[in-house]
Order: sequence, then structure tokens, then C-alpha cells
Amino acid sequence: MIDYAALRAVAAIVQTGSFEKAARRLRVTPSAISQRVKQLEERLGVVLVARGSPCTATEKGEWLCRHMETVGLLEGELLAQLPALVDADEPEQRVTLHIATNADSLGTWFVAAMANVAKRSQYLLNIAVDDQDHTAEWLRRGRVVAAVTSLEKPVRGCRRTPLGTLRYHATASPEFMARHFPEGVTAHAIAKAPALTFNQKDGLQSQWARRTFGDELVYPTHWLPSTQGFVDASLAGMGWSLNPIQLVRPHLLSGRLVELVPDTPLDIPLYWQINRLAADRLADLTHEIVATARSQLSDRAASP
Repeated sequence: MIDYAALRAVAAIVQTGSFEKAARRLRVTPSAISQRVKQLEERLGVVLVARGSPCTATEKGEWLCRHMETVGLLEGELLAQLPALVDADEPEQRVTLHIATNADSLGTWFVAAMANVAKRSQYLLNIAVDDQDHTAEWLRRGRVVAAVTSLEKPVRGCRRTPLGTLRYHATASPEFMARHFPEGVTAHAIAKAPALTFNQKDGLQSQWARRTFGDELVYPTHWLPSTQGFVDASLAGMGWSLNPIQLVRPHLLSGRLVELVPDTPLDIPLYWQINRLAADRLADLTHEIVATARSQLSDRAASP
């Protein structure tokens, strides 16, 4: 039999970051929490919680936490139909949905969708951020129940829904353009002009350069892990970068930013992938994500 008291203890530790906070949430003593986790780990022969500050889940612990999400969804559905099953002495167990998205979606349209979900449901949200080419891995590893991803192929055990394309423009300030591209934007000039790169997973600048100039280019770069920071740094003349059109449209219209090469947008198709076991019970979540994305993203890709 599954020891759900122990599973809830693990999930509470991961959510709160400590045994003590988990104990307060579950209204038991820290020693009781510790004993439940210890016995479960000994029974399974694996470590579920990496002790630290904060405590985090191991890979097996993450699978267990996602299982508890599913259990919480099922319990919520059951208690809505049979409220007499609710034990008034038990602490309220609100389900936390773990979702992954890319930083540029988070900085443009994703928060609006999540806010609408939060207003209409009892779910709590834990949003993880990664590159759009890598969020699908969070699904594969069981770390999240759903993700915004650039992966068109459905992740095993998931449903996939197209969202539209997030359009980027290679932009820089007029001052930067005059300083680094006095003879025009060429492959030779790009190789000397500092770019902005989010992190080692960020390939947007390279992808745009390859598509625009037909070759793999190496260029100096500043590292700046912030969507809004990209825009601010571009405006300040720090470097050139790929920015979502939603964030730079007013600056392009005012002339505070200009395109490096006119009419060379880069479109990144995005998809919503959600675990099949939770998909039906989270239909409202999917509806909100899809509706918000399609109202703010482009519905067609730019020509190569």
C-alpha cells in the first residue's frame, strides 16, 4: 500500500524548503515529518529529498511530487461531489501545479494567462523558467505537469496544442549602430559587435545570424539573464540582441531602437504540452493558455 502520509510529507518539504515548515503546514512535529520521510526512503531504497537550505527533491522525489499533484486533482474532484468527506480537523491541501515556460513568454503573455487561472481556481502555481528548446525535458523528467515549449513532437504521455509564434527582431540603439556598423551590418561587422546572450542555452542570436548571413558566426557577447534586461541594455547601447516584438514595438516606432537588418524577423513556434493524466482535469488551464497565447502571438511564421 502507498503511504500517502509520507508522500504528503515529501511534497510539503519540497514545496516549503524545510522539514520545519512542512511540519507546520501539516500540523505535525518536525520529528514526525523526518520519520515519515526516512521510513519511506528506506522502504524504496532511494533518496527522495536532498537535505539542504532549501531542501529540494531528487529526480525520484520529483516524480513522487508530481504524483501527489495528480492525487490532489482527483481528491479535489471527489470532494466537490462529496463534501461530507472533508475532515475539518485536517489542514487544507491546496494543489500546486508545476509548469515550465521560457523567459520570453513569461515576460510577454504568460503571466496574464496564469493570473486568469489563479483568479478562477484554487490551484497554486510554481512556474519554472528555461529555454524554450529545453522546457520539454522538464516534462520528460516528471518535474512539471505542463510546459510551453518549442518542441512540436508530443512528449511521451502528453497532449500537444499549437500556441502560435513568438516573433523576435534583431535590434540595437541608433548609437550602437553608428558605433559598430558605420559601413552597414555585415557578417564581418557582426563578428566584432557585442551581442547580448541570456545564457549558454540561448541560441536565438546565432540562429538569426545564420539565417540572415547564411553562415555560422562567432561574435563577442555580454551575458544577461533577463528578458526586460535585454530591452533595457539594447536601449542603453550595450549590445544587439533578439527581442520579442511585444516589448520592442514602441521603441522601434519611436526610433529608440532600430532593426539591424530590416524585415528579418525570427519566428519561434510555441506549443503547450500537458500530461495526459492531468489534461482533462486541467482543461480550463489549457483553455486559458491557448486563448491568451493566440491573442498575443503571431499565427504564422515569417518566410526563411
